[in-house]
Amino acid sequence: MRIIDAHNHPDWHGHNLGKFLANMDQYGIEKTWLLSWECPQDEYANTSAWVGEATGPIPFSRCLSYAERAPERFILGYAPDPRRPEAIDRMKAAIEIYHVRVYGELKLRMMYDNWDALRMYRFCGKKKIPVVVHLDYAFGGQASYPRPDWWYGGGIDALERAIQQCPETVFLGHGPGFWAHISGDDKYIRESYPGGRILPGGRVPEMLRKYLNLYCDLSAGSGWNALNRDREFAKEFLLEFQDRILYARDYFDNRHQQLLNSFGLPRAVLEKIYFRNALKLVPEEKGLGKRKKR
Repeated sequence: MRIIDAHNHPDWHGHNLGKFLANMDQYGIEKTWLLSWECPQDEYANTSAWVGEATGPIPFSRCLSYAERAPERFILGYAPDPRRPEAIDRMKAAIEIYHVRVYGELKLRMMYDNWDALRMYRFCGKKKIPVVVHLDYAFGGQASYPRPDWWYGGGIDALERAIQQCPETVFLGHGPGFWAHISGDDKYIRESYPGGRILPGGRVPEMLRKYLNLYCDLSAGSGWNALNRDREFAKEFLLEFQDRILYARDYFDNRHQQLLNSFGLPRAVLEKIYFRNALKLVPEEKGLGKRKKR
């Protein structure tokens, strides 16, 4: 079965290009959506992880470096900060020059229905570019400077307003603040990775039923936890929304595959999650895998 990882990053968790490709081969991953994370320095907690550029912890230049050296293995993603006046120009140039196919990862301390952000989403919608968003709620930390906590996106309500206002744009929900809303409880405001049985009335299932332009990626501990905390519910969730769930990791272990394979899902459902839904959003294009190195 083909496998596409719809969420990962270059130079992430100690993986350079060689280790990254070896890891993909180890777990049977054919292609990876390689996403940037650009943000102001005071919007990211661990500045020691930066790789030396002012644009953010995962600059687009690193994504581009990987894609130029192994073009057949990576789908380029890029998310310039939409609050910047040149953001749409940068995105347009990246699409035209480097064949960027995904807007992501968007992970910023702003309300996701920010008017400048809406302009970017609508631009991406016109270009058939899916938008990957990270949500996190504010939990008090130990530091007071430069930030007392690390929230991103402004909560599920801000994301829903953006989805409503950009019906031609596909959004992929990701992160603790998104996946905590799989349940109808109030744990999302108190715990990053809530446990226990999933209660009816979760915003994620409700929004998936209401908005056909909402998809979700299963990456990171948040996606894994959402499925593992209540396996009976999770199997029904995967079956109901099989057309809008994408396998993704945001890391380099294999626990997402192990979990998905343990549910006894029909092969046709697994194929959608592992690669067909990703190809629906970012179709294969012949002749682009061997782009000339710069």
